Amino acid sequence: MNPGIPFTRRGLVALALLATAGQAAAQEGPLRLIVPFTPGTGIDLIARTVGPRLSERLKRPVVVENRAGASGNIGTEAVVRAAPDGSTLLVSVNTLVMNRSLYPQMPFDPLRDLQPVSLTSWGQLILVTHPRSGFKTAADLIAAAKKAPGKLNYASPGVGTPHHLSMELFKNTAKVFLTHIPYRGTGPAVTDMIGGQVDAMFLPIHVALPQVRSGRLVALGIGSDKRHPLLPDLPTLSEAKAGDVNVDMWYGVFAPKGMPAAQVATLNREINDILRSEEVKKAFEGQGMDPASDTPEGFAKLVNRDADRWAALIKAQGIKAE
Repeated sequence: MNPGIPFTRRGLVALALLATAGQAAAQEGPLRLIVPFTPGTGIDLIARTVGPRLSERLKRPVVVENRAGASGNIGTEAVVRAAPDGSTLLVSVNTLVMNRSLYPQMPFDPLRDLQPVSLTSWGQLILVTHPRSGFKTAADLIAAAKKAPGKLNYASPGVGTPHHLSMELFKNTAKVFLTHIPYRGTGPAVTDMIGGQVDAMFLPIHVALPQVRSGRLVALGIGSDKRHPLLPDLPTLSEAKAGDVNVDMWYGVFAPKGMPAAQVATLNREINDILRSEEVKKAFEGQGMDPASDTPEGFAKLVNRDADRWAALIKAQGIKAE
């Protein structure tokens, strides 16, 4: 072949063979599961539970890589910029679409630049207070907030977290005002919650459960459309006369945009099979998460609906990332 004429028939065949070889090499090399938050989080648990089983099924190494920072945007951008060759996936939570409206100057759009692969699970948040508040129900909290707007406050692990936006949805629905006190992480917020320095907050059920059972926190309602088996006597916020406040968190797997449909379908099928195992179900339930599955198309619809919902709330409440 004449090296000065690269687009001869022979040259095109060679290029096609190189591309095929490159794709095959990517599929044989390690698959990175990027977790955009720190180890020990619910997302991290999903990745480390699914990862080894996915490795067995795909016959290739699967490595979990935590790339935390900027409310999950650093790890997410790493996946957006990765080649769509099946070697890099994102494991994330609905913070992904919340950030889309909180950080309008982000150099990427999670709806446009990521391919939904598979829903993995749902997590619930419960509204809690400390015993000295005297509140027994969510209706008690609403009544006190209406009597003295702004006097009561609430904690969150930071601006833009599901805990923060869930309370903003609660406020918007109940037409009350509580002052937001953002912390740097869940631990300090829970410590001050137990100490009575703050009046209320939303917490993942697995974080709140030990404190509720020990009497150090009081559960006022669950932000879901149904009660949870771990706290069967705890009413939903709707049942507690606090309005229809559903703040269930979805978790799922995404790929860089442009991944071939056949690869997406294969990953979706393998992940869904993994999620059906009793072993995985028990691991998830220990963290207050319920395994769930969907097609890539169904998951994409869920993600888009949720993006619209939180965008409307962020605009209505005038929430700004700090």
